[in-house]
Amino acid sequence: MELNELYNQIIVENSRATWNRHKVAGANVRLEGVNPSCGDDIFLEMRVENGIVEDAGFLGDGCAISQASTSMMVDLIKGKTVDEAKKLAATFLGMIKGEPETEEQLDTLEDAVALKGVSKMPARVKCAVLSWHTLEEGLDKHEKGEPMGNGGVTTE
Repeated sequence: MELNELYNQIIVENSRATWNRHKVAGANVRLEGVNPSCGDDIFLEMRVENGIVEDAGFLGDGCAISQASTSMMVDLIKGKTVDEAKKLAATFLGMIKGEPETEEQLDTLEDAVALKGVSKMPARVKCAVLSWHTLEEGLDKHEKGEPMGNGGVTTE
């Protein structure tokens, strides 16, 4: 199996996966992310306690890339500190922008590195980054003590 085939399989598997599609009990971070250009719409929920993302999940609809990216992101951030989750987001967003990343940095993204090729598809970039921008905004609001459920992220 070629690397591109493996990456496509990872994306398809994660886009159909149900293990991260759920409401989070005791969620104290809730934010909607919307990509109006293609209809992606996610509701990200997290329970953050003592600086740790104890649980995360999402609901929503969208294309395979947005759903796979969100599911892979949720897998990555569970059990991480807020700072680690933000660093993962920065690494992912840098990868999608085509910024140079070291192999060590890319390794931290685990399966999400399968989305690296999206950087060459400008029309799909917004799909891949929607959940990651939603994560960043949700964690920032949480750290500032801002109420959840107000506002959201729109990638345009």
